[in-house]
Amino acid sequence: MTRFLLICLGGAAGTGARYLVGVGAGRWLGTVFPWGTLIVNLVGSFLIAVIMELGIRFGAVPAELRVVLTTGVMGGFTTYSSFNYELIGYFQRGAWGLGALYLAATVAGCLAAGIAGLAVARLVGT
Repeated sequence: MTRFLLICLGGAAGTGARYLVGVGAGRWLGTVFPWGTLIVNLVGSFLIAVIMELGIRFGAVPAELRVVLTTGVMGGFTTYSSFNYELIGYFQRGAWGLGALYLAATVAGCLAAGIAGLAVARLVGT
């Protein structure tokens, strides 16, 4: 139960950080381009890789802290970071086919799910 609560608190911190980055990016860089989303995805992808590599390869981040930081904080900050880390893992293991499938399924699947969601909302809303 403690792990669950720590992950939830980490998720709240990550979500708050995502909001602040989005607001800050909008103020500093403008709102014509989704700079905030790009920044959190880039930073999140970098940080999850650092956390996992330091934790798994070097033992510098204990497993309990690693799950709070990755699933909690990074999960709240950006879900793209998990996708990115998992995809890199496939490629590092030489599983190019599975990596390509995961990449295509994620991009195409999420696009299709978004289009379907719009269609359902428009159908229900009319």
